[in-house]
Amino acid sequence: MLEGVIRFVLNVLWLIFGGGLVLAVGYGVAALVCFALVVTIPFGVAALRLAGYSLWPFGRTVVPKPGAGVASGLANILWVVLAGWWLALSHLVAGVVLCLTIIGIPFGVANIKLVPAAFWPLGREVVDAP
Repeated sequence: MLEGVIRFVLNVLWLIFGGGLVLAVGYGVAALVCFALVVTIPFGVAALRLAGYSLWPFGRTVVPKPGAGVASGLANILWVVLAGWWLALSHLVAGVVLCLTIIGIPFGVANIKLVPAAFWPLGREVVDAP
C-alpha cells in the first residue's frame, strides 16, 4: 500500500514539477499531426502511447508487444530518423541534468526511463510495473 502511495505522490510531483504535462501535450500535438497525415497514423498511435506514459510514468514500464513484426521494426527505423533520436537525446539530457540535484533524481530516472520508448516506440506497450 505504501508503495502505491509513493508512486501516486511521485506521479503528481512529476506532473507539476517534472515536466510531465508539457511532455504529454507535446506528444499529443505530434500525434494530432501524425493523424492528419494519414500515412503516419501508426506514429500517431505511438505518440499517444508516449503521451500517456510521460504523463504518469511511475509504476509503469514499457515492454515489447507480443506479435510485433517486421513492419513495426521498419517503421521504427523511419521514426528514429525523423523524430526518435532527438526525443531520446532530449530525455537523456534532461535526465542527467535532473539527476544533478537530490530532489530531481526521481524525475531524472523517469526521463531516462522514457529514452528507449522515445527512441523505438512501435511494437511496444506500456504495462504496470510488477
